[in-house]
Amino acid sequence: MPPPPPPATQPPSEQPQPGPAPAKKSAGRNLRAAIGVGVGLGVVIIAALFIVKAVFVGVVVAAVVVGVWELTSRLAERKGIRAPLIPLAVGGVAMVVAGYVWGADGAWVSTALTALAVLVWRMTRPAEDYLRDVTAGVFTVFYVPFLATFVVMMLAADDGPRRVLVFLLLTVVSDTGAYAVGWRFGSHRLAPRISPGKTREGLAGAMSFAMIAGALLMQFFIDDGRWWQGILLGLAAATSATLGDLGESMIKRDLGIKDMGTLLPGHGGIMDRLDSLLPTAPVVWLLLVLFVGQG
Repeated sequence: MPPPPPPATQPPSEQPQPGPAPAKKSAGRNLRAAIGVGVGLGVVIIAALFIVKAVFVGVVVAAVVVGVWELTSRLAERKGIRAPLIPLAVGGVAMVVAGYVWGADGAWVSTALTALAVLVWRMTRPAEDYLRDVTAGVFTVFYVPFLATFVVMMLAADDGPRRVLVFLLLTVVSDTGAYAVGWRFGSHRLAPRISPGKTREGLAGAMSFAMIAGALLMQFFIDDGRWWQGILLGLAAATSATLGDLGESMIKRDLGIKDMGTLLPGHGGIMDRLDSLLPTAPVVWLLLVLFVGQG
C-alpha cells in the first residue's frame, strides 16, 4: 500500500498568527526625566521659599516671564496672533512685585495698567487684526501674571511660606492622586473631547487625596487651622486644578500642539506645569483668608 499522505498544512501566510500583545498603559512621557526634573524643581522652590521671601518672588517672576513667552510664541506660530510680548513681560513682572508689596490693590492696579499698555503698544503696528491681537494679549495678562499674583499675596502673610507650601502640596497631591487612581482604575473618561486621558476615577482620586492632605495640613501646619477647613480646601483645590488642566488642554488642542514648550524634559514647558497651579492659587488664597485671616 502507498504510504499515507502527509497531513495537510496551511501556507505560512494562512496559518493563524499570534495576536498582538495587550497594550500596556503608558504615561506618554519619559518618566525618569519627569521625576528627576520634578524633584529638582521641588528642591529649588522649597529652598527659595524658606530662605528669603524675595528669592521666591524672583522664582515666580521668572516663571511668569517664561510662561508669557511660551504662550505668546505658540499663539504666533500656530494662529498668527501677535500678542505684544514686551509689555506683557514687563507688566507681568510689575504685577507680581506689586501684588507682593501692596497686596490685592497693587495687583489690580498693575493689571489694569498692563492691559492698557498692551492696547497702546499694539497701536504701533497696522490696524489689521488689532482686536484679535489685543484680545489675546489681555487674555494672557489675566491667565498668567494676574493669577500668579495670588501666590505672592499668600507669601506676604506672616506665615506666608507655610501658606504657599500648602498651596503647592495640595496641587501636587491632587495631580498625583488623579494619576495614580486613574492609572489603576480609570475606565470612564471625564472629558474625552478635551483630554481623553482623564477619567472620572482619576478625578475622584484627586479629590480624595487632596481632601486628606488638606485636613492634615490645616490641622497641623497652619496656625488656627481646623481639619474640616482642610477638607473643603482640598476639595476646592482639586476641582480648580482639574479645571485648570482641562483649560490648558483645550488651548493646546485648539493650537494643535502637545506641549507649550520643551524647557522641562519629561514635562514640556513651564506652562505645562503651571496649568493646574495658576487657577488654584486664587482659590487657596481666598479660602485661607476666610479661614484664618490675612496673616
